[in-house]
Amino acid sequence: MAADGAQAQGLMALGAVALRDRLASGALDAVTLVEACIARIEAREAEVGAWAFFDAGFARHQAKAMDEMRRAGRPIGPLHGLPVGLKDVIDTARMPTENGCALDAGRVPMKDAAIVEKLKSAGAILMGKTVSTELAFMHPGRTRNPHNLARTPGGSSSGSAAAVADGMVPLAVGTQTAGSVIRPASFCGVTGFKPSFGTISRRGVLRQSQTLDTLGVFAIDPAGAALLAEVLFGHDPADSATRPAPFPALARSAASEPPLPPVFAVVRPPGWDGAHDDLKDAFLALEEELGEQAFAVTLPALFEEAAAQRRRINFAEMSRNYYRYERDGADRLGAPTLEAIREGATTPARDYLAALDWPGLLNAALEEILSRCDAILCPAAPGPAPEGLDSTGDAIFNGLWTLCGTPAITLPLLTASNGLPMGVQLVAARGDDARLMRTARWLYDRMTA
Repeated sequence: MAADGAQAQGLMALGAVALRDRLASGALDAVTLVEACIARIEAREAEVGAWAFFDAGFARHQAKAMDEMRRAGRPIGPLHGLPVGLKDVIDTARMPTENGCALDAGRVPMKDAAIVEKLKSAGAILMGKTVSTELAFMHPGRTRNPHNLARTPGGSSSGSAAAVADGMVPLAVGTQTAGSVIRPASFCGVTGFKPSFGTISRRGVLRQSQTLDTLGVFAIDPAGAALLAEVLFGHDPADSATRPAPFPALARSAASEPPLPPVFAVVRPPGWDGAHDDLKDAFLALEEELGEQAFAVTLPALFEEAAAQRRRINFAEMSRNYYRYERDGADRLGAPTLEAIREGATTPARDYLAALDWPGLLNAALEEILSRCDAILCPAAPGPAPEGLDSTGDAIFNGLWTLCGTPAITLPLLTASNGLPMGVQLVAARGDDARLMRTARWLYDRMTA
């Protein structure tokens, strides 16, 4: 094994599905894979800063147990032996979960979050906790963009995106309330998937906004994202947003061929005028390459108000859910977090309740567009990762879809003139996650062949 962790990069480039297959067949053992990840983390963590908690010994212990299970012929799960990073707002029993916040320093939960239970049952190896911005909001953590250490990795799932992008792990989990999965995935050049609202239980996850909070995943490619997300989907009576209904076979859909070449509705959403010239040029080139499979569409005028309505919901619910942080330690909170909490506290009840009607209005307006295409195609971020580490970038192209609760996925298909990655975002109707995965895999394969 290369001491600098180069072996991990080679293994990660195979993608999670290929790694899963090798682990299941015995062509690769979990110990070898985990050792490669450990070497990469030890070589790069001082620069990238992706991890809030990492215990190499615990990772090795899990890997050894997974290998012994397979050799004994015992049944193995769909993620058997695959290392996964978990955003540090997701509770893990007897493992620190500090929410990126000084006020939660030393916090160690006694119970696993619902998705951690699912990951363990599926045979995943918990590599540790990835850095979150403070309380999953906008005050940056210490993570840097692996492609350029002087630039932001995005947020708030900064550590998860950076860890996958740098080849430290093949898979990671994050959360999104505005653009906290899609934007960092775009900046870091990986696949990020935010599923339909209510598909993954949030029990045991830091609550910022009960109306908007959505768990999401990171992988190198759509197939890996589908593999991980499918394990996490499911009803949980403890999370009223989830429903007792069949959930889609995401991995199978991602591996299947569309019956016809997909058709894309090309959208330049609110905020387009402020996008980077490189993004505009690359997006136009992609649209032209798709030819007759793409048609331009303009969103109805009410979408111009979506950002303000999403903000109103987000901040009002933050003011309730984060009240104890303001009460007990306002002087230890970053300015963006404190300002949002206090803005939310001044929101009139009538305005908050009216804002809750907007997801229904927006989704009704999308029906006609989505009836004519397989997916909406739009940018994932206004451009490449901006310079500096004092901001996590602009979520203008993400918050709209979080408010709608629609599934969204970003693919690392575009490159800026400075060589940094830019993502292409695909969006489907709420609940149409499987079709979105199939369409995303088709586009990814076509553009990366």
